[in-house]
Amino acid sequence: MLIVLSTGCATGLNSVQQSELASYKASNLAVQEKSPGVGAALGLLPGGGSFYGRSYGFGVVNLLLWPISILWDPVSGYDAAESINYQATKAHVSNLKRTEMDNLDSRLATDEIDLKQYTLERRKVDEKYAHSL
Repeated sequence: MLIVLSTGCATGLNSVQQSELASYKASNLAVQEKSPGVGAALGLLPGGGSFYGRSYGFGVVNLLLWPISILWDPVSGYDAAESINYQATKAHVSNLKRTEMDNLDSRLATDEIDLKQYTLERRKVDEKYAHSL
């Protein structure tokens, strides 16, 4: 019963987010701010996985519940690292697209390209980031 209740502390990415992150990784757009392996390993220490995953409240709870918390904290640390990486990647990809679109808008405003070229280039940028936004 304790294991079932404690798994609620470890919330990972849903299937859509996992698919998106896999797509980012395949496109070399993924950002790895935290290592899921390190998060899992630190989960064996008192509250380590939660602290690593920036869940300080859970970290204190897991610290107090150690050694029982080693049943869920490695999973929590892993999932938290994946979630942090997913959010960092989403922000990174959004910034890349915004930069490309701003550059394209600037080129149109300075008559470097015409409206037809702009439309074609915009479509390319949209397609490039279609799976990621």
